[in-house]
Amino acid sequence: MYRMISETGFELIMSFESLSLESYQDSNGIWNIGYSHSDNVIQGQKIEELTAMSLLQSDIMICEECLNNIVAVPLNQNQFDALVSFLFNVGVGHPGVKSGFQYLKSGQPSNMLININKGNFVDAADEFSYWIYMGSIRSPSLVKRREKEMKLFMTKEA
Repeated sequence: MYRMISETGFELIMSFESLSLESYQDSNGIWNIGYSHSDNVIQGQKIEELTAMSLLQSDIMICEECLNNIVAVPLNQNQFDALVSFLFNVGVGHPGVKSGFQYLKSGQPSNMLININKGNFVDAADEFSYWIYMGSIRSPSLVKRREKEMKLFMTKEA
């Protein structure tokens, strides 16, 4: 079954992403615009709010498609929403470059993905707490985000 983010998941992402109508460099020096959109963004770029929302929806759709392709077990909507938020924030990862939800910098799959695909959801939920650093610095905002994602991930559907 192909899943899509719910309003709850969308609101979770929006609660942590701020809008910037002018391009800016994030903590890694990558140019972003809108709601943390980073694809083909250049210095000095400006957009309208409607464009920012369209880019956000497109970025979320990419996360949805990725999750639908790499998660091998059924997820409830809360789990899916939490993972879309997580993936939106950390990315898929690229071997040799950057760790993310699908791949670690070492090229191995992430422990979170391994645990999810084994159906070990409690162990997978514990992994959220490791993704709280911006570089080597513990980020209070990432701690808060991961706590909310983990709570949603562990919430059973009504």
